[in-house]
Amino acid sequence: YTFHSLSYTLDIYRGVLKPTRSLRDFVLAVSFFPQLVAGPIVRAGDFLPQLAAPPKPQQGRFLWGLLLMTLGLFEKVVLADTLLSGSADTVFSYGGPLVALDSWMGVIAFAGQIFFDFAGYSICAIGAALCLGFHLKDNFRFPYAAIGFSDFWRRWHISLSTFLRDYLYIPIGGNRAGAGRAMINLMIVMFIGGLWHGAAWTFVVWGLLHGFYLAFERLTRLTVGSPGWAQSYSFQLLLGLGTYFAVCVAWVFFRASDFTVASRMLSGMFGGHPHGDALLTTREILQIALVTLCMFAVHWSLRETTIEAAVTRLPVWAVTGIWTFMAGAILLTQGNSNAFIYFQF
Repeated sequence: YTFHSLSYTLDIYRGVLKPTRSLRDFVLAVSFFPQLVAGPIVRAGDFLPQLAAPPKPQQGRFLWGLLLMTLGLFEKVVLADTLLSGSADTVFSYGGPLVALDSWMGVIAFAGQIFFDFAGYSICAIGAALCLGFHLKDNFRFPYAAIGFSDFWRRWHISLSTFLRDYLYIPIGGNRAGAGRAMINLMIVMFIGGLWHGAAWTFVVWGLLHGFYLAFERLTRLTVGSPGWAQSYSFQLLLGLGTYFAVCVAWVFFRASDFTVASRMLSGMFGGHPHGDALLTTREILQIALVTLCMFAVHWSLRETTIEAAVTRLPVWAVTGIWTFMAGAILLTQGNSNAFIYFQF
């Protein structure tokens, strides 16, 4: 409610949106139920124009909505809850030292879990809205294929990152006052972004760490520029992997309940517990590795396109087979009832 109301108020204040004369339209824009609990954040300027006339049925739109809802539930129920959450919880809740392999696998499992959990919710919300005749913007765009941290935030929780950019980063100066001030502004924005997720210092450190990543990236680009060899596919892939592992290090603070857990995890990840315990079974490790590799393959193959464009290119029999497989997997693994992670924020 707060973000939706703020977007309406601030856009009118900035002169980019005219006030609606319909109380019904305003209430619907603020309280539209599919994405109300965890996003994506829908701006009044994107939603109110769709209320100018009642939605009219369009061929295939309802079916698209159902397909997206199935995909979102598959990501949440099957991938996040069934295949990844158990390993992540086991590692992060363990009170003793862990070997490097188990520490990394626990963090990588959580990196996949939080993506599939949150992206799954967003896709469900977009699909449900589409079934009702409304279009919501994408909230994720294959973020684990990001090349650099600014690219990551253009792909992860897009509605929040653009909200903070337009309503906080740009108003406090953005990059208009020089490189030094721009880096300070990035740290301020990411500090507030971290604090928004919870009143805990671990979230603050997570936000500040991403602020440091963004500031360091900006400084590097100003110093080094964009040499020709940096455009090669091998370098881009290497940079993408580096981005992913740096993001995983930040996820430690996001997932850890306190700094004791975070320090123990980081110490284990970087070889601080050579004689630590090994909790995860071989099956769990292979499971995490397989899901992560498949996720990477999908993200990198689709990083320049959209889900809709990719599905459109597939034959009908392939879409039907994939849809049936996802629906069957959801029915077979629906024993878990974990709440969406972002419900707590």
